[in-house]
Amino acid sequence: MGLVAITDHVFPNLEQERELLTAAGHELRFGDNAATPDEVARAIEGADAVLNCYAKIPADVTREMSGCRIIARYGIGLDTIDVPVATEMGIIVTNVPDYCIDEVSDHALALMLALARGVVRLDRRVHGGAWSPMDAAPLHRLRGRTLGLVGFGRIARTFAAKASALGLRVVASDPFLADGDITAAGAQPMDLVELLSSSHVVSLHAPLTDDTHHLMSDEQFAAMPTGSAIVNTSRGGLVDLDALRRSLASGHLGGAALDVLDVEPIPSDDPLLTMPNVIVTPHAGFYSEESVAELQRKAVEQVIECLSGSVPRYAVNARELGLAT
Repeated sequence: MGLVAITDHVFPNLEQERELLTAAGHELRFGDNAATPDEVARAIEGADAVLNCYAKIPADVTREMSGCRIIARYGIGLDTIDVPVATEMGIIVTNVPDYCIDEVSDHALALMLALARGVVRLDRRVHGGAWSPMDAAPLHRLRGRTLGLVGFGRIARTFAAKASALGLRVVASDPFLADGDITAAGAQPMDLVELLSSSHVVSLHAPLTDDTHHLMSDEQFAAMPTGSAIVNTSRGGLVDLDALRRSLASGHLGGAALDVLDVEPIPSDDPLLTMPNVIVTPHAGFYSEESVAELQRKAVEQVIECLSGSVPRYAVNARELGLAT
């Protein structure tokens, strides 16, 4: 029997986890959403396995997890977990890389279309009493324009197929993929500099690492064509918001649509919220009733597999731990 602790979650309930773990002979423990390192440490004390959502598990806390066998992340990104330290401790780390592919690619598409057609700006004007299609001018036909995808994983590839159906030319930059792999998936490979200079819309789909932190800053925005737009449904830290505000205020960038930000929720006095060509959604790209249920199920399945002695399907550090998958 194993003790499975949950650091935090945003779900309506934990009935699926409780049912699956009980059936496998394990105990579930969750008190309250942990936020600080001390709260996280108390929440996971003595646990054989940890399910983690948004609370960061810092290195010093991880080094105290001597009895823990697995940290399973509710999500795709791993920026809440110090994976090298977990590996050093012999702890398997898992994510759920395939649970919201349609939802996030749909959200990116929706944000791009909302910017391109001025949907939010026009709606706000109508609610304010105006009635003029020119309130969102200038708008341009999407067919024939270029969408640049920074990062070309599962979500970006799905987005590429949806955007291509609308007549957009799709280009992509990903340092971890061969050009042939990008071409085979329906996009034209480019390096980042070339992509930025040739794209009318840039959509971010890269992981957040030390190398990609503030990947989009003053130099990158300046390289984009005047009037172009940026969409971010990946990680907030990819975008230098000060640089974004400057580029939008100067009129160089034509718009921005952000589902993720460096600081969430966005402060109510942030100038981005007063700009008519900016759309902000509350980190909702992952969400559908189906995707959340899938996320919870797949995350807890990784725990059950590990505690049964198997290597979980989504173990991200299996090779480093010398485990066969």
